[in-house]
Amino acid sequence: MPIVGRTMRSLFFILLLLPPVNPAFAGDVKKEIPVACRTDCVSPYGSVLGADADNVKAYSNCRSNCVIFEPNKWRGTYTGIKWQCVEYARRWLLVHKGMVFGDVDVAADIWDKIDHLTRVDTKEQIPLKSYLNGSPQAPKVGDLLIYARSFYNTGHVAVVTEVDLKKGLIKVGEQNYNNAPWPGDYARSIELYKKDGHYWLLDAYILGWKRASR
Repeated sequence: MPIVGRTMRSLFFILLLLPPVNPAFAGDVKKEIPVACRTDCVSPYGSVLGADADNVKAYSNCRSNCVIFEPNKWRGTYTGIKWQCVEYARRWLLVHKGMVFGDVDVAADIWDKIDHLTRVDTKEQIPLKSYLNGSPQAPKVGDLLIYARSFYNTGHVAVVTEVDLKKGLIKVGEQNYNNAPWPGDYARSIELYKKDGHYWLLDAYILGWKRASR
């Protein structure tokens, strides 16, 4: 038998002895979804929960302890890790304002560590001002609503999408809060109470809201 023929035959038998390749890891094309992201889901991981009035969609993260380190981008700009609350907030700001904020370890860090947004096209930095819950300044559409780290040991961030001072409530868009389908073009509403000229959102974990200066 020619040398080439013997070599090919040997390789064939070696391949037969090798264990089969898991397609989830073949070429690192697709990562296996961990157990925490595919069991006891409120909504299936990656399913659309809803969208705001301008069709910025929110996706299910299955449940709060699910983390898959897979980055998401919108029109080439990094928005965050699928489908965390930070990713939705960045993507909402990118779609509506053309701006994003920098990296944080957890959502609660936005309160102390993020002091500006950056315009994607010009790289201009736009200062962010913080308003503690109980501020004389009511929340506005586009504000980032920040939750304390004591909320699931990570905090949370949502985007204010509607404010009704007469009814005393706001509506928010978000991901990975309860991973339930949205009731409309918003994820949920929060009561807004005014007393002695100060505005309070009635949620024990809310630190306050952050707003771009322009």
